[in-house]
Amino acid sequence: MTDGRGRAGLSLTARVLGTVLVILLVGGLLVAGSIWWNTRAAARQSYDRILFGAASDIAAAIRIQQGTPLVDLPVSAFELLAQAPDDRVYYAVTGPGGALITALDPAHTVPAPDQPASAGATFFTGSLSGEEARFVRLSRSFAERDFSGAVEVVVGQTLRARNAMTTDLMLDALLPMAAAGLLLTLLAALVVRSALRPLDALVADLSRRDPYDLTPMPAEALPRELGVMLGAVNRFMGRLDGQVEAMRTLISDTAHQLRTPVAAIQVHGESAAEEQSEEARERALARLLARTRSLRTLLDQLLSRALVVHRTDSAPRTPVDLREVALEVMERDDQSVLRPEAELRLQIGDAPVMVRADAFSLQEAAHNLLNNALRHGQAPVSIGAEQRGSEAVLWVEDSGPGPAPEVIAHLGERFNRSADSREQGSGVGLSIVAKVASAFGGRVEMGASDTGFRAALVLPAEEEQP
Repeated sequence: MTDGRGRAGLSLTARVLGTVLVILLVGGLLVAGSIWWNTRAAARQSYDRILFGAASDIAAAIRIQQGTPLVDLPVSAFELLAQAPDDRVYYAVTGPGGALITALDPAHTVPAPDQPASAGATFFTGSLSGEEARFVRLSRSFAERDFSGAVEVVVGQTLRARNAMTTDLMLDALLPMAAAGLLLTLLAALVVRSALRPLDALVADLSRRDPYDLTPMPAEALPRELGVMLGAVNRFMGRLDGQVEAMRTLISDTAHQLRTPVAAIQVHGESAAEEQSEEARERALARLLARTRSLRTLLDQLLSRALVVHRTDSAPRTPVDLREVALEVMERDDQSVLRPEAELRLQIGDAPVMVRADAFSLQEAAHNLLNNALRHGQAPVSIGAEQRGSEAVLWVEDSGPGPAPEVIAHLGERFNRSADSREQGSGVGLSIVAKVASAFGGRVEMGASDTGFRAALVLPAEEEQP
């Protein structure tokens, strides 16, 4: 049983050739119908002229003798009719009132034509000895002293020669056309194979590739249609390469960052178990607890970075108000955990500060900026959003002097720590901010301000809709 899946399994070559064959067949049927119609008309016209010539010769041979019409059948009339030797023929000459003068078969009754008799010739179709036949009726008028009236001549013949002529003409026209159609089909197959050869080269290139090779495939020498398809494939491979690279980075970061904290937790745990003094055991447990908290923070940052990297590549961009992002980060109340005594301020205006991005990624970036300021800066700490011309800015500012310029130059790199951060910072938090800025066409700005040190996420502002 054939279904849609069978159709989907056909090769592109088979589909194109099948379409070409259908077009040729439909065109051939239309042309064959046109040829049949034209050849039939040509055959009818040719043999109608023979009938008319024979009838005219017979009519010309009619004479009036002693008031009676007589006819000597001319040989030329029969010579004309003999051009269709396999056809039966009929002739009849009648005077006024239908009086029979002469006929080939007096018992045969000729059907009346659709049109009334006139001085001209009238062609009509009837039956002759049980076969379909074609007739012509020709009238010749006389106006003499001893005879006045019209004499009618009827000549007919069957349609065998006409049909044979129609068939011969059709075959003469259709056989070359069928040969041309076959040749066009072969040429179409060659053209299709030639056109699809670049696609075969792409398939071979992909088959030879290493499973980890996601570099773009060259599209310079390809036809435009395949270039468009290959461009889409390359873009997909680029996104896939980014996702694979993000996964590798997460694995590398996790292995790199967890090695030291896990080893330290093991050492502190063993120390606490071996200490005899209660005071020394409490100090070891305190160090163990601090290391555990640090490890939890590190894991949160690593998972957050992996999620942000994934969302910046796959999540749809929507209009986001940076004021709402700043307010949401404020409502998390992170300072109650990191620095309960620190004063936290919100500075936003009445006008929206719109960007086109992923709200979750922006919240994670703002969250890391605020946590970095709470850990390493001085209170009070402020968070705000503002628009500067064509740019929208989400910033966090603390009241401290900030790190040295040479340290600022490397902030945002993974695993970068300032000299006084020790194990409390891994550089992952600010690397999340840098990744979000890069994904949405922005940048990270860090530097001293009039009231302290400011770190800002700068993005292109969303244009106002009319």
